[in-house]
Amino acid sequence: MSEQKTDELVKRIARLAKENKDLSRQLKEVSEKNENLSKKADKFEAIIEELPASVLPKDMKIKKKKTLRFKMATVLFVDIQGFSQLSDNQDSRSLIDELDQIYIKFETLAEKYQLETIKTIGDTYICAGGIPVKNRTNPVDVVMAGLEIQRYLYEYESDIKNIWGIKIGIHTGQVTASVSGKKKLNYDIKGETVNIASRMGATSRVGEINISAMTYELIKEFFVCEYYGKMPVKYQGDLEMFFVKGLRPEFTKNEKGLDVNAAFNIKFGLIQFGDLQELILDRLERELPAYLYYHNAKHTIDVVTQVELIGWGESVTDEEILLLKTAGLFHDAGHTIGYDEHEYLGCQIVREMLPEYNYTPEQIDRICDIIMATKLPPRPTDKLQSIICDSDLDYLGRSDFIPVSNTLYKELKEQNKMGTLNQWNKIQVKFISGHQYFTQTARSLREVNKQKQIERIQKLIVEDKD
Repeated sequence: MSEQKTDELVKRIARLAKENKDLSRQLKEVSEKNENLSKKADKFEAIIEELPASVLPKDMKIKKKKTLRFKMATVLFVDIQGFSQLSDNQDSRSLIDELDQIYIKFETLAEKYQLETIKTIGDTYICAGGIPVKNRTNPVDVVMAGLEIQRYLYEYESDIKNIWGIKIGIHTGQVTASVSGKKKLNYDIKGETVNIASRMGATSRVGEINISAMTYELIKEFFVCEYYGKMPVKYQGDLEMFFVKGLRPEFTKNEKGLDVNAAFNIKFGLIQFGDLQELILDRLERELPAYLYYHNAKHTIDVVTQVELIGWGESVTDEEILLLKTAGLFHDAGHTIGYDEHEYLGCQIVREMLPEYNYTPEQIDRICDIIMATKLPPRPTDKLQSIICDSDLDYLGRSDFIPVSNTLYKELKEQNKMGTLNQWNKIQVKFISGHQYFTQTARSLREVNKQKQIERIQKLIVEDKD
């Protein structure tokens, strides 16, 4: 090739690269204008939807969108650097092919952490945690996904040397999602949370994950973070920002890796327990028979609360607290299937559900052993079993013992499992007199009151009735 033709080719490539950059800038401007127009259209549609049909033209049909509101979602923006950086020795087709490959990996990572891919626009990828399934762990899930995205692109072997880089922004808050599609639902999210996440990405540095103060407060116990600075936010003042540098060393299998260890899973599980508890309590409210006046959702909440209180008093570990609370949550869940042998039935539910929440087989076995220990008469064989037995019968030493006891009597009476109230009171005196709390914490909290309950019930017994 002649020198003149070579010069012409170089100039042509340079011109194409400049045109590509200009086009990218124009696309960004158009995208921003479309976003503004979309916001205005949404406001207009919202106003129209509120108007009575009588004031609208007869031929005007309003198609209402299905919208969902999420109180806590975490939005991740990935701004890929390189898409608009073509130079005279780079192949735009190869660049786009590589970008497609990168996006496929991003979507795989989003699926791994149960995030919803929202959209991909040019060199921007957006996903969110906490939608469509609400959960408390989404800030941690999103940051983990961000770290994996960061590592993947750092290790990515590109045919175009040193072209790719990323800026990641994350923010947690309320979002509104509009739903479209039939077979596969698609979600589009809007709100201040989305705008702040976008600005977090724009403000970040290449190769860094920039998170808001809101997200930082929710994930700081899991990750090493570095203060970055402040960003002015309209009507909110200055918003602090932090770079996520990685997992805390105590939560990784190796010092700088992303392979989490058992300590991470336990701490994560304690947060996730809130979602599990909400699910089971809702199930109890819906499925428990109406005659369960004692073995109801309130009793389950009491036991979950008490196992944690006694557990801390007995100096158990974080993992043991998780096992105790989970056992307390499921210990009466078997009542949704049958009254007798409900402990065994509850263990069946445990074995069906808990693998989905990342409990290990060993943890599940231990939880079932703890549940089975509540079968009367209680015969615990270790500390955790003793704690749940004391928690399950905590009401024996509480000031509200008699009204609570009466709900159990009513429950048994409706099933023809108990005779007169006078007979019930005699059984109660006998049971309480022979009962003992197994842990020092429970004895300190309830033993004195339990003796008072015996005296109170004895006064209610009429000997000549039987």
